[in-house]
Amino acid sequence: MSLVSNYRAHTRERAEQGIPPLPLTAAETRELVELLKAPAPQEKEYLLELFTEHVSPGVDDAALEKAAFLDALVRGEAKCAVISPVEAVRILGTMLGGYNVKPLVDALSSSDSAVAAEAAAMLKKTLLVYDSFDAVVGLSKTNSYAADVLQSWANAEWFTQRPELQEKITLTVFKVPGETNTDDLSPASEAFTRSDIPLHALSMLGSKMEDPIGTIARLKEKGHPLAYVGDVVGTGSSRKSGINSVQWHLGEDIPAVPNKRTGGVVIGSIIAPIFFNTAEDSGALPIQADVTAMETGDVIVVYPSKGVIEKDGLEIARFSLSPNTIADEVRAGGRIPLIIGRTLTAKARKALGLGASDVFRQPEQPADTGKGYTLAQKMIGRACGLPGVRPGMYVEPETLTVGSQDTTGAMTRDEVKELAALSFSADLFMQSFCHTAAYPKPSDVKLHRTLPYFVMSRGGVALRPGDGVIHTWLNRMVLPDTLGTGGDSHTRFPIGVSFPAGSGLVAFAGVTGTMPLNVPESVLVRFKGELQEGITLRDLVNAIPYVAIKQGLLTVEKKGKKNVFAGRVLEIEGLPKLKVEQAFELSDASAERSAAACTVRLDKEPVIEYLSSNVKLLEQMIENGYGDPDTLRRRIGKMQEWLKNPTLLEPDADAEYAAVIEVDMSEIREPILACPNDPDDVATLSEVLRDENRPKQIDEVFVGSCMTNIGHFRALGEVLRGRGAAAARLWVVPPTKMDMNQLIAEGYYSVYGAAGARTEMPGCSLCMGNQARVADNAVVFSTSTRNFDNRMGAGAQVYLGSAELAAVAALLGHLPNKDEYLEVVGRNLSGEKRGDIYRYLNFHTVGQEEMSMLMD
Repeated sequence: MSLVSNYRAHTRERAEQGIPPLPLTAAETRELVELLKAPAPQEKEYLLELFTEHVSPGVDDAALEKAAFLDALVRGEAKCAVISPVEAVRILGTMLGGYNVKPLVDALSSSDSAVAAEAAAMLKKTLLVYDSFDAVVGLSKTNSYAADVLQSWANAEWFTQRPELQEKITLTVFKVPGETNTDDLSPASEAFTRSDIPLHALSMLGSKMEDPIGTIARLKEKGHPLAYVGDVVGTGSSRKSGINSVQWHLGEDIPAVPNKRTGGVVIGSIIAPIFFNTAEDSGALPIQADVTAMETGDVIVVYPSKGVIEKDGLEIARFSLSPNTIADEVRAGGRIPLIIGRTLTAKARKALGLGASDVFRQPEQPADTGKGYTLAQKMIGRACGLPGVRPGMYVEPETLTVGSQDTTGAMTRDEVKELAALSFSADLFMQSFCHTAAYPKPSDVKLHRTLPYFVMSRGGVALRPGDGVIHTWLNRMVLPDTLGTGGDSHTRFPIGVSFPAGSGLVAFAGVTGTMPLNVPESVLVRFKGELQEGITLRDLVNAIPYVAIKQGLLTVEKKGKKNVFAGRVLEIEGLPKLKVEQAFELSDASAERSAAACTVRLDKEPVIEYLSSNVKLLEQMIENGYGDPDTLRRRIGKMQEWLKNPTLLEPDADAEYAAVIEVDMSEIREPILACPNDPDDVATLSEVLRDENRPKQIDEVFVGSCMTNIGHFRALGEVLRGRGAAAARLWVVPPTKMDMNQLIAEGYYSVYGAAGARTEMPGCSLCMGNQARVADNAVVFSTSTRNFDNRMGAGAQVYLGSAELAAVAALLGHLPNKDEYLEVVGRNLSGEKRGDIYRYLNFHTVGQEEMSMLMD
């Protein structure tokens, strides 16, 4: 079959699902080019539509074929009956940047004035020019078309010629009451389709409500764009894929960019901060306003500049546009295009000797209070070349470490292509394969084979399937007191500070080495007193929301929800002697608090130990053939430089916090659990047992996820040792292959086997629930990060707590009472055993043979 018949058949298949065909591949684009070269091409209108609208832009492989053909047409080296040289230039101008830029710059010198003029018109709207900027500046001294382009960039015509944010927006409400987490918008079970936006969007809200896609279609019949409305919107991970789904159904097409949309309005009483930022990046308009008076089918009128929402002519809510630059972001097509465009305009003005532009809204910067800085504010400040920053400041800090995981990695790859980038500027970009390695689908296998080359060819570091969880690895590559980001909400450094982001911003940070940031306020959590026997760090994790609820700073109810942590930096102190692996339990769980980031104040001794270990790990990675070796060597060098003079930033004594929460460890005398199915719904073990509405039997137990370290698995083994088969179905999944290999060497896998446990290769497993699942309606005890409805299994009720309590629950098949739990812990995990159980992998203390075994 020919390309035309094949693609039409593919289009019909996709149309039956209500979605458009996939973009053309590079091979299909080459075949299409040959058809267009024919002296009298058949179905020329269809061929031209395929060529102009169905090839991805940027530095996609198909874009290379498209740009090369168009360049040949402009130069007169090829002929096409349906595309003239001027039209070829116009089509080049729709390709965003990358492979199209040099042909456009070359066309400025064409002897055909119409071609040169069209090239200038297209370049004026092109932002992703990178090194070609200097070529245009040089050419502008002798070429009037190039001079015109440079002046246009300086005048920000790329921005001023776009429509402003409307003063009045009429919308039909599509409301999802209660909390919408991003698992609802982008189900983990469908993660393998995330890069295929239209297909993935079909799964949006499928487990949340009846016929959501049909409801959206019926609401559109009212003739107005839809607004996504909810009480709490966008908690959880997978932010970019969630926004992609919302925009696919509620947004508008982007010319010449297949299968992606922009725009759309999201209104929530609370919008999770990472989701809010991802909406900004994607060109949507997120609004935080009281949604009580809005119901599905209502027609509302939003007045952005006035901050008013009306229904039936009556005011029903007020809001303020935030940040103050958001109108410019929407006008530019998103926060990322605005940043890139502003930078281009500034460079052009500098080249022309002009002052700063007054076209753009300037970020509002807070007054200096004269007070001291928090730890996070100092870290961010250092990344900006400042002593500190104030809450509310807009900054673009150096982003030294960037992480990408596999279920969002394909989207990050596509975003990097759209940014027209062939290299990373971030000091270290790392890609993992922890979410799909255990049970790969064909699309996962393809990704495992192709994504490493894409990352390493741009100077990034690629892990291998089976290596383990992204966070455990990425944390070992972080430098103290530095800033980073990652495409997973649990990218929360135990040293330094990380602001997790959607895949678009992750790509931007990787490509540019910076990220936009509106500095949040901080909430200080200070631990005091003595840790009691049998109480674990996971209990301290759950003690944070437990105390906040008692102080009225956090509510479980979604309607009118209070959450003092939401959008703020959670700063933790009072546990300075923790090992860094332990500190990550605290920082990791800040995602469940909806915090923007987290810091943990540690003494320098555990950080010295950690970095010394990590230098050996990275050296072994190079020895084992991991790439990019130059990036790994550079990071080793910076670690060794820090170790020569190990100093850590400290908060100032007069630093200001939005709230201060003190947790007295002396008062925590029994485990604290997060109850089904909300990580904020925390209760002590005794409170759970007294509550008739909470299940007590435990059907399945999962010990794994980024919240675990090797000590937890030894503790599990010691509880199970010699006790026969566990009463609950038990899943055991260490976070890395090094942990697994060490546990095997120490004989713990034989203990798990005797207990009937199901062991899996290191990775995320049930935590994400995108592959293996618990039984429908099972009651589960898990050490994982979150327990949203249907995440681990359909209808599952999931408790979250410590590995130690999980071990006892697995053994018994039900939640123990406080005395039962403390008796087992006292017998199996205390005294002389304790130091041996809770040991961590210090790679710098082992010999080469053992190191090779751990990395095998």
